[in-house]
Amino acid sequence: MYKWIDELKNTQKHLQQENAELKKKETQLQKSLALLRSTLESTAHGIVAVSLQGDILGFNQKFLDMWQIPNSLTLSRKYFQWQAFLENELKHPEAYSQVMQEVSSQADFESYDILELKDGRIFAQYSQPQWLESKIIGRVWSIWDVTQSQRSKELPQFNQASLCTFTETTNASIFVIQGWELSYINPAAEVLTGYTKEELLTGFDARQLFKNKKRQQVNNKDLEYQEIKILEKNGTERWLVCAVAMLGNQETPVEIIAGIDITEYKQAESDLSQSLAQIKQLSELKAHFMSMVCHQFRTPLNVVSFSNSLLKRHINEYKKEKTRPLLDHIQSGIEQLTKMLDDILFFSKTEAATVNYDAHPINLVEFCNELITQMQTSDSQNRINFVSQGSYLTACIDQKLLKPMILNLLDNAMKYSPMGSVIDFNLFCECGKVVFQIIDRGVGIPVADRQRLFEPFYRGSNIHNLPGTGLGLSIVKTLVDLHSGHIAVESEVGVGTTFTIMLPAIKSKF
Repeated sequence: MYKWIDELKNTQKHLQQENAELKKKETQLQKSLALLRSTLESTAHGIVAVSLQGDILGFNQKFLDMWQIPNSLTLSRKYFQWQAFLENELKHPEAYSQVMQEVSSQADFESYDILELKDGRIFAQYSQPQWLESKIIGRVWSIWDVTQSQRSKELPQFNQASLCTFTETTNASIFVIQGWELSYINPAAEVLTGYTKEELLTGFDARQLFKNKKRQQVNNKDLEYQEIKILEKNGTERWLVCAVAMLGNQETPVEIIAGIDITEYKQAESDLSQSLAQIKQLSELKAHFMSMVCHQFRTPLNVVSFSNSLLKRHINEYKKEKTRPLLDHIQSGIEQLTKMLDDILFFSKTEAATVNYDAHPINLVEFCNELITQMQTSDSQNRINFVSQGSYLTACIDQKLLKPMILNLLDNAMKYSPMGSVIDFNLFCECGKVVFQIIDRGVGIPVADRQRLFEPFYRGSNIHNLPGTGLGLSIVKTLVDLHSGHIAVESEVGVGTTFTIMLPAIKSKF
């Protein structure tokens, strides 16, 4: 019992170590989010993220500055309170209200709008749903000042010189396309693309520049919003948010594109999605780990507790033939706990990359025979049939890593095979590699489970209530990779499974 108490103390210590590792990963994710926040603060766009319930998840300072939102309102995390303030700043608030109704009724709706403020400024506003995997979790709004580009609609009132001055000095990249040939670009477009005017205006096919642009209908007088990916001269891909207008007629269409570089925003958006996915994955992993530990530890602990209770009550009544099975149950429960704790500890070492590879020549035939003797001395009803290619075979392999690799596969083969069946264990050399092959006649592995077979904590769908942590095969795969080896599996449900490990054999002798 003192030994069992010590084992439980070790369990608590190991779980605390695991919890520390999980906290370390959370800290790393927090650093990633801090970097993402820094990126969002450096962009020229105002950005705000809102959940489906209308809660404000985050915003950058640019958004507050553009709308001149008072400090008292920034304390509120309800977007409807912000909306009332924003509408009060607009020249036509009813149009904005209509957009908000459309967005609220359609979770996957994308919107692009031009907003005119009472102070004369004009904002472009774009919103799109925020996806996490296949589920919409909220919406991201971005705004930018398009006062200059919108004033271009009034250009007919200007003379030609004023028009040229505007297009040549604006920071927005402007392209005029006839068919698929460029007929005009401004200096900002030259800087953006890396091409000179001479290169782009002398028979250059615009499809080499614009990679995903949609063609607009001729005579459509409305500006159309598009996010267009362009390919710079040096091969770099960049994203533009563009206002596209089509002029002319069916025979000679003219397309005008005014775009602003949003590459940094798109990257920040991608980083945010990845960070949210990592946080969700970490949370699920923690929950799954705790659930697995509680479930798997409960069975042997119940056996130990029940057997111990019987011994305490009847220690003076039971004879040796009655106490012996109870002591065996306690020993078996402690062995199960030890095996699970060893798996968890070894897995944590491999995850933290603290397992070192140190290869030395070993006699593999003698090594395998010792492992089999160790396993066959247990109460297992299954027999291991070992066959080697010759009586003496050596190779440079890390013995301390090879042992858990083979033991895990043999243990699984015996655990998932019917009592009395034979486990075939073959050892041979082939094409400069040493091959360990373990064949059982057990339950087999369903096809749907094989893709996730080596994931930590994953267990097959047909193993029912057999104990295990789901770490064994993950440990095996990690150790095989550490040896620069390869592991293959063949299986048929109800027939059996074959695991084949191939490791580089630096030296062999028969």
